[in-house]
Amino acid sequence: MQKERRYLDASLSADVRVADLLAEMTIEEKVAQLSGIWTSNLIDKDREFVPEKGAKVIPHGTGHVTRIGAVTLLPPQQSAALANRIQRYLREETRLGIPAIVHEESCAGYTAREATTFPQAIGQAASWNPALVELAASVIRREMRAVGAHHTLAPVLDVSRDPRWGRQEETFGEDPFLISAIGNAYVRGIQGDDWHEGIVATAKHFLDYGFSEGGL
Repeated sequence: MQKERRYLDASLSADVRVADLLAEMTIEEKVAQLSGIWTSNLIDKDREFVPEKGAKVIPHGTGHVTRIGAVTLLPPQQSAALANRIQRYLREETRLGIPAIVHEESCAGYTAREATTFPQAIGQAASWNPALVELAASVIRREMRAVGAHHTLAPVLDVSRDPRWGRQEETFGEDPFLISAIGNAYVRGIQGDDWHEGIVATAKHFLDYGFSEGGL
């Protein structure tokens, strides 16, 4: 007789559901949730999901699916369909049916075909206009949610100390006060007020990644 899977019951509290799910998971399944898989490892040359590849590389599921939009360069409708196909596989073909977090890049707009491109982060900061940055981030949020993304690897909050550093343009500049103001605005815009419609921000990098020596 199959045990009742209480973690699938949305009427229960998050604590109860998490405890039930963790009790069900094997070590392999827990480790899988700490890992991610590039979309390129799951598709063929026509950018279609291949279940046999899924069975080989994510037999126990996966915590993250990485950058569907940037890897495939599919138009939005097809990108969303691919995300749904991967999630359906995880829900229906893995033992516990845990869907993945889909994460993308969005420092200067969602990095995908037909998405809106904004000035790079250093240019956004040069506007000295947090409200405008928040508005731009809200546009990015809506475009990412429309194709099934949940998480973005932005904003970059490293303080620029050396113009020779190779990721200078992704920062909000050299002034900590301005960085905090623009960074907060970006996070507010990208996450929104409703978690059902928001994108999880990543305030990065930890620790001192941008504090380079000689540009390295």
